[in-house]
Amino acid sequence: MNFKKILSTINQWGIFQCQIFLNTLKFYTRIPVPTWVHVDEKIGRKVNIFLPVIGWLVGGFSTAVFYIFSHAFNPEIAILLSIVAAALATGVLHENGFAHTCDGLGEGKTPKNMIEIMKDTKLGTFGTMALILLLGIKFFSLEILDNQTLIWTIFIAHSLSRFVALSLNFTLDYISEDAPKNYVINTKIHQNDLLTAYIFAIFPLFLYAIITKNFFLFLVFPPLILLHLYFGYYFKKKLGGYTNECFGATQQISEVIIYLVIVAIST
Repeated sequence: MNFKKILSTINQWGIFQCQIFLNTLKFYTRIPVPTWVHVDEKIGRKVNIFLPVIGWLVGGFSTAVFYIFSHAFNPEIAILLSIVAAALATGVLHENGFAHTCDGLGEGKTPKNMIEIMKDTKLGTFGTMALILLLGIKFFSLEILDNQTLIWTIFIAHSLSRFVALSLNFTLDYISEDAPKNYVINTKIHQNDLLTAYIFAIFPLFLYAIITKNFFLFLVFPPLILLHLYFGYYFKKKLGGYTNECFGATQQISEVIIYLVIVAIST
């Protein structure tokens, strides 16, 4: 047995996984990464494996902000600051996608017109109204929960909602003029990698369900499955596939659905 060869293989595998994770961090957050991080087709097609783990990090940052400021301010202010923290950690990436998707689908008349509106940096009435309502639902949902449930809910929602968005990559084609240039979003995730991402995504939910022995938490799955099926049909019919904006919209709506389900079973 050639131990040097085995160690070399393990080392190469570790470096490869590190490149994948750091590229996920670079693409989906504003967290700085080392300058030696690079992306190619081999790395790019694997990046989304760690997308639910990004949910762990964003959720962790959000809950840390809530925990710290809940000792200095009332819970409502701490919740608002935690929502702001999550948005800043991603550069408002998914919220931006949600708002522009609402503009495109609300104002557009043809698939091409809808996509053009989505890509416009200006925010319209549909997007503004939808974003206000979305943030309001987030705040009032979290405000109802006790601190422990709130912290776990944020972890669960940020992780699992990103997997629901990722599932679009597996079932729909990506549509954009610059699609061939972007390995991360243009390359369909392999089913084995999707399964790995799913394990990452459901880990906080299963852990909390076991700790609390509250298996009603699994009721989050039916509405998320229905959302995936509906959006898969709707985006295919309206656009012919999905865009970055659709990805962000799916993540945001999934996050809100998880909040609402947990509120429903906790009150």
